[in-house]
Amino acid sequence: MKFAKLIVPACAIAAMSATSAFARDNVQVAGSSTVLPYATIVAEAFGDNFDFPTPVVESGGSSAGLKRFCEGVGENTIDIANSSRKMRENEVGACADNGVTDIIEVRIGYDGIVFASDIGGNVFEFTPEDWYKAVAAEHFIDGKLVPNSFSTWDQVNSDFPAQPIAAFIPGTKHGTREVFEEKVILAGCEEGGFFQAMLDAGVDEDTAQSKCMTIRTDGRSVDIDGDYTETLARIESNKDGIGVFGLSFYENNTGKLQVATMNGVVPSTETISTGEYPVSRPLYFYIKAAHIGVIPGLKDYAEFFVADEIAGPDGPLSEYGLVADPELGATQEAIMNEETMDTSM
Repeated sequence: MKFAKLIVPACAIAAMSATSAFARDNVQVAGSSTVLPYATIVAEAFGDNFDFPTPVVESGGSSAGLKRFCEGVGENTIDIANSSRKMRENEVGACADNGVTDIIEVRIGYDGIVFASDIGGNVFEFTPEDWYKAVAAEHFIDGKLVPNSFSTWDQVNSDFPAQPIAAFIPGTKHGTREVFEEKVILAGCEEGGFFQAMLDAGVDEDTAQSKCMTIRTDGRSVDIDGDYTETLARIESNKDGIGVFGLSFYENNTGKLQVATMNGVVPSTETISTGEYPVSRPLYFYIKAAHIGVIPGLKDYAEFFVADEIAGPDGPLSEYGLVADPELGATQEAIMNEETMDTSM
């Protein structure tokens, strides 16, 4: 993805200082496909405006990026992991096992998860319950779990067209998957009364949650292990397809996709920032603190990323769909002071 060259205000650069050269002279970043467009914008602007090489930014998904991040300390490991979710306890443990004990957590802003289909197709107005009914592996009916037999959307909701269910959802390596499961599928299971029905029937809470969030594997719901471009390609080849995307990706592809409402709310930076749109999540990157002062430009890049002129409400990242973090000042201070996260989970 190419972006227009940014002209960065001098005030965003003034505080940055040069670092002497080491064996590796560029910052290396990997992880979330959701954070990728934002990191790419920042990396290109950083390379254009500072006396450091342009950081190398790769995708691969949040889990894959964090796995690489936790491989150890040293110039042969990445410096930053982008993530569309917080680090998990087991990932913090894996990092510690490999000597990565000082980690700086950086929240860059917020993004919405949207549901989009071919621009020439049917219009949908979804609720979480609709998606639970469409893609859950089983439904709890008359006191027992039965396989999901729905094959068309009108079976899910009589207001929908008789369009085949063809859902393209994030694979399990994506941070988006976790948010999709918890804020859409589990929420729909609860809203529809299925979760409570399982509890009333004697199913324990953990099992009930797990059953709610187990996704069908009969071909009606397809995991996408690549980035959002793969999901878009699936919809282009199957006009009945409905995909799960980040808001920013959708907003950069409005000529190909139409977005559905969720609980009657159209996803936008405004509805996400107010909390009106129900499916949103914070975005992060994680810095290996041991690499600061060793990898030239690492701290400078991190400070530049969250500068008001870049990640603030009037910055270029907002133009590409990022919802600015109202606590951005605290994040800037945390990077400046190299405050590491509490890893005693």
